[in-house]
Amino acid sequence: MSVRPYKALFVCMHNSARSILAEYLLRQKAKGRFEAYSAGAAPLWNVNPLALWVLREHYGIEAPDARSKSWNEYRDVKFDFVITVCSEARQSCPIFTGRPLAAHFGSPDPSAFDVTLSERKWLFVQVASQISRRLDLFCALPEHQLEPLRIEAIGQHYALEVEPELVH
Repeated sequence: MSVRPYKALFVCMHNSARSILAEYLLRQKAKGRFEAYSAGAAPLWNVNPLALWVLREHYGIEAPDARSKSWNEYRDVKFDFVITVCSEARQSCPIFTGRPLAAHFGSPDPSAFDVTLSERKWLFVQVASQISRRLDLFCALPEHQLEPLRIEAIGQHYALEVEPELVH
């Protein structure tokens, strides 16, 4: 591990919602212990407005500098942790400099469902809540437990099931 603060990269295919949520939530929770970043394999170049909405309305986080970016931007950065938040990114995530610890904190894509705006907002709140709880566990790990098996186990906690009737 590197000298604190640890660098954590959250990776998603499009870097427009889940990885942005994780980046900004960890920035709030980290209290100087972690530096948080996010990126995507095929960025959309726009941050989903509902991701910014849920950060602001439910967590009091303003993110005016949030942007969707490619993981190529971080090719030479030495991260301590690379955490995928979607299955597609998990399957295609490159090897980063310094061989960081990898983990998967998968969440459903709240923007992928054909639902009303109020249902979509509810999905964003649920996904942000799942990510937030996982990050609470991640931040609570003592230095000697920042290891692959313990971190991967966090990704298995708080599974989020999407109601079948929301999927059209």
